[in-house]
Amino acid sequence: MPAGNILVADDDAAIRTVLNQALSRAGYEVRSTGNAATLWRWVSQGDGDLVITDVVMPDENAFDLLPRIKKLRPELPVIVMSAQNTFMTAIRASERGAYEYLPKPFDLKELITIVGRALAEPKERPREQAKIEDLGAIPLVGRSPAMQEIYRFVARLMQTDLTVMITGESGTGKELVARALHDYGKRRTGPFVAINMAAIPRDLVESELFGHEKGAFTGANTRSSGRFEQAEGGTLFLDEIGDMPMEAQTRLLRVLQQGEYTTVGGRTPIKSDVRIVAASNKDLRVLIQQGLFREDLFFRLNVVPLRLPPLRERVEDVSDLMRHFFTQAEREGLPPKQIDQAALDRLKRYRWPGNVRELENLARRLAALYPQETITAAVIDAELTQPTISAPDDEQRSEDTLAGGVERYLTRYFSNFGDNLPPPGLYHRVLREIEQPLLSAALAATRGNQIRAADLLGVNRNTLRKKIRDLDIQVIRTSG
Repeated sequence: MPAGNILVADDDAAIRTVLNQALSRAGYEVRSTGNAATLWRWVSQGDGDLVITDVVMPDENAFDLLPRIKKLRPELPVIVMSAQNTFMTAIRASERGAYEYLPKPFDLKELITIVGRALAEPKERPREQAKIEDLGAIPLVGRSPAMQEIYRFVARLMQTDLTVMITGESGTGKELVARALHDYGKRRTGPFVAINMAAIPRDLVESELFGHEKGAFTGANTRSSGRFEQAEGGTLFLDEIGDMPMEAQTRLLRVLQQGEYTTVGGRTPIKSDVRIVAASNKDLRVLIQQGLFREDLFFRLNVVPLRLPPLRERVEDVSDLMRHFFTQAEREGLPPKQIDQAALDRLKRYRWPGNVRELENLARRLAALYPQETITAAVIDAELTQPTISAPDDEQRSEDTLAGGVERYLTRYFSNFGDNLPPPGLYHRVLREIEQPLLSAALAATRGNQIRAADLLGVNRNTLRKKIRDLDIQVIRTSG
């Protein structure tokens, strides 16, 4: 008995063939078409248990078709595919009621998993989603797999109030993601208030967060509202949460547990209706072990964790980011600029210790200081002060791991042999011998938790899974 009937719509015959074969092997009945009109006729007739559709088709855009499908058959899950891998594509798919958004190219196994999950869920009318209006410039840029995951993450959380913990190195865009969660969520009509814990004197943190009453301490000549009060009905972004003093952590925990707080010097509890998004460039688990961060607060904040990758793990986004920053600079009155391919190649080999913020500063500097319209490799070489990554192959450009550091060390080591190189193949054998125990040790240290192991090593989680599979590493999960 077939597991379900799937309707596929894509104007690319090759994609239809691939999906037909993969879904049929998984036990589904499949009907496919290259246009939206046929898909709409099938849906109107009550056919299909699930729809998989491309966004751009010859006769109609799927985003125009989706509302009609959801109105006629609100229980029918629709998976949207698109080669237009932008932040707004994911947002529009979610806004119009898509069950899931998949950027092309996508992993067939992931698609089959999503199909199975969608068909297994109870069929109920989805909640009404608010119309997203034009909210100005899109804050997130990039089409890499890592950014696609972030777009989908934001889209899934649009209509929730879940607390989010964003981790990542300085300059990766943590506040931009927090703003996107607010601007495209159900609290977007409320205030977005940001506070950086590291920028506030420790003895003033509680007053800044919760406000104070007149006479609460020396210098408190009037009552003052805190950030919680200012963010009422909206979102409070707590940046660098790892720098919050323990006393303030205790008060914050009460807000998360009971939904209320008291001002400094006050006695009457105040109800709080605020969504919390926290961020840190520090490993909070290490701070917990050092007694500097409350473990119970960490679990309250870490309801939905999101790690932002450093720029060196998504260098394929450098060209899009440069165009974006040059456009911003031109809007601010700076001369128009473009960049040639050789210069982009130099940028992709750079380590970017300051991440996207460093790239943005570079783009503005190039726009302001250089008279030529096209930025060349020679200009980039003059501007970059840090060493570029040696051996810029695809894998090394996408990650900066301990193993990657070992690889660069071996490259320099073998270069010392001059013309008397070791036998062919030795390089990769040595690398494998180092990389496999390194990954195994990280997995053992995290009791088989691949998410924590990836964070420990500083690699993308998908990269770690690929390494585990390629190196045939046995992962054993243990409790405790």
